[in-house]
Amino acid sequence: MIVVAMIVVASLIVLAPRPSPPPSALGPPRFVEEAGAAGVAHAYRGEYPYVVGGGVATFDCDEDGRPDLYFAGGEGPAALYRNESPVGGPLRFEAVRSSVTDLTGVTGAYPIDIDGDRLDDVVVLRLGENVILRGLGDCRFEQADETLGLRHEPTWTVAFSAAWESADAALPTLAFGQYLAVDTDLKETSGCEDNILVRPNADGATYDAPLALSPGWCSLSMLFSDWDRSGRRDLRISNDRHYYKGGEEQLWRMAAGVDPVLYTRDDGWARLRIWGMGIASQDLTGDGYPEVFLTSQGDNKLQSLADGARQPTYEDIALRRGVTAHRPYAGDEGLQSTAWHPEFDDVNNDGFMDLYISKGNVGSQSDYAMQDPSDLFIGQADGSFVQGAPAAGITRFEMARGGALVDLDLDGSLDLVQVLREANVALWRNVGAGDPPAAISMGHWIALDLDQPGPNHDAIGAWVDIRLGERTITRERTVGGGHASGELGWMHVGLGMADAAEVRVTWPDGEVGPWLAVGADTFGLIERGTTGVTPWSPGTLRP
Repeated sequence: MIVVAMIVVASLIVLAPRPSPPPSALGPPRFVEEAGAAGVAHAYRGEYPYVVGGGVATFDCDEDGRPDLYFAGGEGPAALYRNESPVGGPLRFEAVRSSVTDLTGVTGAYPIDIDGDRLDDVVVLRLGENVILRGLGDCRFEQADETLGLRHEPTWTVAFSAAWESADAALPTLAFGQYLAVDTDLKETSGCEDNILVRPNADGATYDAPLALSPGWCSLSMLFSDWDRSGRRDLRISNDRHYYKGGEEQLWRMAAGVDPVLYTRDDGWARLRIWGMGIASQDLTGDGYPEVFLTSQGDNKLQSLADGARQPTYEDIALRRGVTAHRPYAGDEGLQSTAWHPEFDDVNNDGFMDLYISKGNVGSQSDYAMQDPSDLFIGQADGSFVQGAPAAGITRFEMARGGALVDLDLDGSLDLVQVLREANVALWRNVGAGDPPAAISMGHWIALDLDQPGPNHDAIGAWVDIRLGERTITRERTVGGGHASGELGWMHVGLGMADAAEVRVTWPDGEVGPWLAVGADTFGLIERGTTGVTPWSPGTLRP
């Protein structure tokens, strides 16, 4: 292990990245499904109302650097799995059973360190009362709602996001996305429930009474994001038009100490009505502002600011980028698709963003494809995407819901977690080049984590620039989005053929750090106020 650490340190001591060849896109890597062999036996179960939801939280509950998994269970119990995979696989997980975590009625989960004690907590979304699980270390938890002053009414919750609204906030602001209104017996009533915003009290240790975000239009995804790079994190909400009358997608203007206000036509916000199920955000054009991918039934949307950051007016670029993803590439190709969890990341490490979209019929809707495999779109050098799922080997026809692109075995390549309705979850290990003659090359990579003083020590709301010669990749650190699924941990970045990069952090309060050199194929921690990247090696406690 000492030798490994010395190699990592040496690779980080780089004055500047060497000139890299012109970037070119790589093909999809190969994936091998290993859930059963890895010891993971879990399914998201239940008929209506559990046709929506089905998420997974990925985070490090025992501080060994490996992402652990917490799965929603629907009408069955949720399940926590500790990651024991060796570097490079094969995947290995151990179930962690506890009455605290094995909750029923769970639709989704999002990790976040709410209390700033440097142990990851989990926000558990439910049909019923939502629950905050406070991390105690070694994958142990306790319910923390009463301690935090939170009072949850029984609701049907599928969406969540969180942000620190100011640099001195002791607790994050929490947003809960509600679906249809339910009665005290959790039976559906009429209409959509208002969404809920919870802000910290003046005491800094507990939460104030919840604030209704009205009107609610049956939300299935929400995300705090600094869409205009103003330093303010506004709340985007994606809504399911199947149930509402007169509703639309929403963007709430947020400011600390002020009630949220909906953006309107006068502000440049255009009406958009979709069967909104998931949100993914990523700067794809290189202008520093994030594009937003919205999943739906039929056409999916890829929105880009039409006039810069002047106002939130978006144009759809999904068709010209090749990601409308409106029909299956296999199976029921003549029918429209149903898309759920979207996620941008770089699965082949070529420096271009790829896009995973989970798919699956709501239940038995005959107007939509029943055989509807999930998509894996591979990013190209010109900004377009091409379908890579068949070549990647992930074509299956179970009904997928939530998911995650995450490096489960810490080998520098992203693996794929899929939550499936009424079927065992799928864990797809990325084996990279695969076997000849289908072998492809894989690019270099870095995995970064951030740390700053104060309660928001994970630097939620920060922006990270990664410079590769003439190109700069920009990432925003957020909590929320997707479909009922959230991630916290290493930020993975593909470098292509570059053997080094420069990274710079714009911290949540707007302070811009220096450019820092980092060598390829390494894990590193960026601590605020330091002038270097602290290396980390698998097999040691996280720095």
